[in-house]
Amino acid sequence: MLIPGPIAGRRRCATVIASAVMCSTVFTGQDLAAAGGAPTPSVPAPKLEWRACVQGSQFDCATAKVPLDYSNPRGRTIELAVVKRKATGPGRRIGTLLFNPGGPGGPGTVQMPQNYEAFPQEVRERFDIVSWDPRGIGNSTAVNCFASPEEAEAWNASKPAGAFPVGEKGRTAWIAAYKDLAHRCQQRDPELLRHVSTADTALDLEQLRRAVGDRQLTYLGISYGTILGATYANLFPGKVRAMVLDSNIDPQAWTNHASDDAPRLPTFLRMGSDRSAAAVLDQFLARCGSTTTARCAFSAGSPKATRDKFDQLLRRLREHPVGEWTYARTVGDVVSGLYIVHPGWTDVAGRLQSLWEGRAPEPSTPPPAPPVPNPNPYLGDEQAGAVLCSDSPNPRDPAAYHAMEEASVTRAGDAGRFWTWATSGCADWPAVAANRYRGPWNKPTAHPVLVVGTTYDPSTPYSNSQAMAEELADARLLTNNGYGHTALINPSSCIKAHEGRYIIDGTLPPAGTVCRQDRPPFLAPKPRGGVATGGGAMAGIVS
Repeated sequence: MLIPGPIAGRRRCATVIASAVMCSTVFTGQDLAAAGGAPTPSVPAPKLEWRACVQGSQFDCATAKVPLDYSNPRGRTIELAVVKRKATGPGRRIGTLLFNPGGPGGPGTVQMPQNYEAFPQEVRERFDIVSWDPRGIGNSTAVNCFASPEEAEAWNASKPAGAFPVGEKGRTAWIAAYKDLAHRCQQRDPELLRHVSTADTALDLEQLRRAVGDRQLTYLGISYGTILGATYANLFPGKVRAMVLDSNIDPQAWTNHASDDAPRLPTFLRMGSDRSAAAVLDQFLARCGSTTTARCAFSAGSPKATRDKFDQLLRRLREHPVGEWTYARTVGDVVSGLYIVHPGWTDVAGRLQSLWEGRAPEPSTPPPAPPVPNPNPYLGDEQAGAVLCSDSPNPRDPAAYHAMEEASVTRAGDAGRFWTWATSGCADWPAVAANRYRGPWNKPTAHPVLVVGTTYDPSTPYSNSQAMAEELADARLLTNNGYGHTALINPSSCIKAHEGRYIIDGTLPPAGTVCRQDRPPFLAPKPRGGVATGGGAMAGIVS
């Protein structure tokens, strides 16, 4: 909610959410709102000693030391890996933009450099852009429930392949594997597990703001980074200078309305991710079927014929996998592939056509490694799970997920299986967050927040962005009429122009503004925007 952050170069971004996410429903830790709000960090701001990440890199790296437990600042400390790209416009720098790439579990030290060019040019010119691996993740002090890579590989091999289990035998093995993972995590570092909540990371964000020397926070968060941003905005409302929240999570769905009652549904079904993914899949198949195989390899000549072809392929894969490509792996691959329109949708169509012809798809070429010391940190299932288990309630009975899966299938088809099981591992998760934030979400901020939502998003439904804009005390909704997860990596010149003006001088788009993506799916590239085409930066605007 890759939520993964859905980051270019990590094509199967949804696996950060869908195969790794595990959320606890036990909330007996301190509620920050009930305790009177966030504690102001009583420790000095971290000292960031910047150095080139690797020789010749344009990115600088540093390490921030922060308390594991802010209520005990003299106790154990942990490390946060931090990365920066300096503002490129000499003499025009305004400050620092802090960026969270979502997930949870997204390593900012990798994903910000990978996607640096996606930020609006004027923002890159006038702001240092800084990101970090949140506590528990990647190159920071990380949750790791295995003693060796070999142990982690053995555990992965013990659970059914794919994004969800299929059949009674598969469900039994899946539940047993995640119960075993929970036991391993409890044994390794139980103290860390209790201090990786969103509220804890919001306190780290405040420390990073202080460390870079900005009087107020300028922030961009995508997917899970939106609930992090909303948490910060309500813990430190007076510190908000500018905040862009792109592809949002509804805070009420995330917290199960701050209820202490056992939840009836898992997080992503409360959000409506299953229905949203189904709607995007419908669009994918309809658009594919409306064009030629030269543009969409899986096209059967019409939307209906292409849908029928897809359904037939999935039925066939349930009985006869193509090599390692099972029904569950294929569904997970399709939902994940819908996150990024270009080249994601074309690549998905190509893989589906290969499977239709009885051939295993060719492995994808990995993206170039960003120029950072460790571009491939360990990102095991337990990292995303540890964060989500601190915040978002999910049913505690593993046996209940099958019935919820079948109910979701009736409204969302195959995508319902994917999103139902995404948080099933939390049924046995051992840790309870020591600090969590469940609202209120409407504390007046020093400056308004810009909320961006995409109409066809396979992970965070557009309705969640509408809800976020309603929940926050002072927010403006900017609509991206298009496809994929996050406007940041599914570009719209119109969205970027509005974001750039807002981040630089606080100018909000007019109420009700709707933008279009620059390139719809399966269409030949067309020049858009810019002086040469006569379009200007706002060429993609609808209203």
